[in-house]
Amino acid sequence: MSDAPLAGTVPETETLPAPQAPDKVSLDGLEDRWNSAWTEAGTYAFDRSATREQVYSIDTPPPTVSGSLHVGHVFSFTHTDVVARYQRMRGKAVFYPMGWDDNGLPTERRVQNYYGVRCDPSLPYDPDFTPPHEGGEGKSIKAADQIPISRRNFVELCLRLTAEDEQQFESLWRHLGLSVDWNHHYQTIGHDARLVAQAGFLRNLARGEAYQAAAPGLWDVTFQTAVAQAELEARDYPGFYHKVAFHQPDGSPVHIETTRPELLPACVALIAHPDDERYQPLFGTTVTSPVFGVELPVLAHPAAEMDKGAGIAMCCTFGDLTDVQWWRGLDLPTRPVLGRDGRILRETPDWLTTDGGRAAYEEMAGKTTFSARKAVVDALRASGDLDGEPTPTQRKTNFFEKGDKPLEIVTSRQWYIRNGGRPYPEADGNELRENLIARGKELDFHPDFMRVRYDNWVNGLNSDWLISRQRFFGVAIPVWYAVGADGEPDYDRVLTPDESALPVDPSTDVPPGYTEDQRGKPGGFVGEVDIMDTWATSSLTPQIVGGWLRDQDLFERVYPMDLRPQGQDIIRTWLFSTVVRAHLEFGALPWKHAAISGWILDPDRKKMSKSKGNVVTPMGLLEEHGSDAVRYWAASARLGTDAAFEVGQMKIGRRLAIKILNASKFALTMGGDQPLVLDPAAVTAPIDRAMLAGLADVVAAATAAFEAYDHTKALEVAETFFWTFCDDYLELVKDRAYNRDGDLPEADAASARAALAIAVDTFLRLFAPVLPFATEEVWHWYRTGSVHQASWPTAAPLRTAAADGDPTLIDATGQALAALRKVKSEAKVSQRTTYARVRLEVPSSAVALVEQALGDLRAAGRVRGELQLVGVDGAEQATVTDHELDEPEPRR
Repeated sequence: MSDAPLAGTVPETETLPAPQAPDKVSLDGLEDRWNSAWTEAGTYAFDRSATREQVYSIDTPPPTVSGSLHVGHVFSFTHTDVVARYQRMRGKAVFYPMGWDDNGLPTERRVQNYYGVRCDPSLPYDPDFTPPHEGGEGKSIKAADQIPISRRNFVELCLRLTAEDEQQFESLWRHLGLSVDWNHHYQTIGHDARLVAQAGFLRNLARGEAYQAAAPGLWDVTFQTAVAQAELEARDYPGFYHKVAFHQPDGSPVHIETTRPELLPACVALIAHPDDERYQPLFGTTVTSPVFGVELPVLAHPAAEMDKGAGIAMCCTFGDLTDVQWWRGLDLPTRPVLGRDGRILRETPDWLTTDGGRAAYEEMAGKTTFSARKAVVDALRASGDLDGEPTPTQRKTNFFEKGDKPLEIVTSRQWYIRNGGRPYPEADGNELRENLIARGKELDFHPDFMRVRYDNWVNGLNSDWLISRQRFFGVAIPVWYAVGADGEPDYDRVLTPDESALPVDPSTDVPPGYTEDQRGKPGGFVGEVDIMDTWATSSLTPQIVGGWLRDQDLFERVYPMDLRPQGQDIIRTWLFSTVVRAHLEFGALPWKHAAISGWILDPDRKKMSKSKGNVVTPMGLLEEHGSDAVRYWAASARLGTDAAFEVGQMKIGRRLAIKILNASKFALTMGGDQPLVLDPAAVTAPIDRAMLAGLADVVAAATAAFEAYDHTKALEVAETFFWTFCDDYLELVKDRAYNRDGDLPEADAASARAALAIAVDTFLRLFAPVLPFATEEVWHWYRTGSVHQASWPTAAPLRTAAADGDPTLIDATGQALAALRKVKSEAKVSQRTTYARVRLEVPSSAVALVEQALGDLRAAGRVRGELQLVGVDGAEQATVTDHELDEPEPRR
């Protein structure tokens, strides 16, 4: 621990050895030096003996391990680190872990491109497999050129590449100065994560909160997996409207307009609004579909849009989510024609009974939707049922956020966890949705306006959380299914492991009561092949890193956690899903506070993201400007606000860090080889007390800002006063502090030196959360231990030392000094040139203040002769109205 007092006060008297500052200060190399020292000393190690009240725990976001971090990560993780450092200095035992989100689709795609392989679960494991490609050549391997390998070989490559990426990520985080305890980390594919995710799922299953269902759902044909509502992204997609005629029994047409004519064989009804007078006579009647000749009902539903297209639409199973709504609400039949591969099913469906309809279907069977659409449109032209030519349009279409083709809706068996999207009464009599909205009101959002995103998401849910994925690298869903005497899996007979056996892999492990030779046999079992969505694991990060089910002692000390820091774009996914899992398992929130960072914008004011290709990799920035400078840029942006990527702001931060080094050296070494004495009782001069009074106000304001999760305001007030300290106070008192000629009373010099030492000691603590390297460097010139284990400053002892000091004295005297210096600058003479006499006019209200520091003003302004101080009513600033300068010293 540091030798600084833990109570957060400047001691009544503290004597330290004379500061040992280097001859030339520099920021270069500070990251490597202090990172090594912090690691060796365990500066950021979590204190396992601390009780829950003494702990501040952070549910750190696990960055996706998919190649590289970008500057957006640096931005948001700096915000978290500033909070961690502040809480540590407030005396908290900070639990600040790190996680890696390394399972799921991003890792699979990276492995495919990096190694030139793709997963084929039907292939056997090859223990001697060597990938054909090792990445690093600047281009990805095309899908057609990727070699198929077994699932086990593929997973091994995923683990290998993520391990390499995680080492690089850790190196960058250390260089940035994150005060993480690296003894506490996890992978979302690791043992602890699989244990917690599978146990959580089994408990959800036992309580009825997890269930499986065969139902229509969103499907990505490229990645061959189901997609959850939270992963949707609406994008504009070009298409064509086709005006198509259905036929009433008397042969008269009923025209609809559709962008998806290839789904005509899947049509189950025509739907119009019940109030639409045009179609009210048709309700309860039937029409026949063109080309395919299927008799269909005409029905009413309030979701039909009277002013869209023809006002009547075909309901197909399934073209979009509205079709699903109509199908479910009107109890319509299911007639799927689209397969999981995005192609029309090859087998002609039995509801097509006419020769023409079956022949038309055979023309489109096995084709992509694009080719099938062309075939149907040609058939409509030939039959005369296409009215006019297709007209182009732009429509909003759902995409998987990581995909590049529109999602389809296919029927499949999937696993769900209840999340309030569908009615589900809980034990307290409320619906789950009501309780989750109430949880959101309990949570402290920073900034508070982010709360509405949570509320809007929960209120807008229309389905439960689909958690199963048809992928390969992820946490296995820990169930098996009994196989009937007919050799078919019975999905209603779910077999589960004992919690003590977790984690399990159903593809290789065996359920209780069975043996491996019964796998796939009548009377035996089959393992679930799907994995959990990565959010199903990440939704349990507080439990994973907190030691739930494996380290109860740790769990009781850190859970529920204090802070969830994260981006605004994943409130609907990560934040909400974590609240859901904690509510279902523990009946409470998983943390008290949610700190929401904004986005980083490129010069065109667009969000930076890997998918847009406009990101900046951070290591070059850290090396060019220094970590403190980049952290300063990040900390200059408030939570919840988007910030521009500004190198100029980093340059300002570097200037501040360098100034801390130089000003601290200047202030601390004025006593030469004498011990450094931090003695508030020695501060007697009015201007010294005024400075400490102003510093007390800064400490109070910065502390209040940090407590309100406003790190930007804390930095602003500290930085503003620091420059006043450097530009005005330090210049005003340096001659008195040096007292080179010894012609001043020692008490006057001691007052300045004590005030300077106390100020530097306070500033270092104020800036430590944002600028950890520069402040640690200065700290070690005169103290042992680490500034990051020192106590946060408090205002009370500074106010005691300031006595009756008036902070406005600094500003008034600083303006007077600036006026004296301006004359010399305009005369183009050295500031060391002395005044033979000078008349200085100041606002009347400032006269009494400046008179208290007249001796320091004369010395700093080099006034050798008479200094006439005149108060002027109505004046806004100090002005020299008459003066005589001595001959400037000759240049050497």
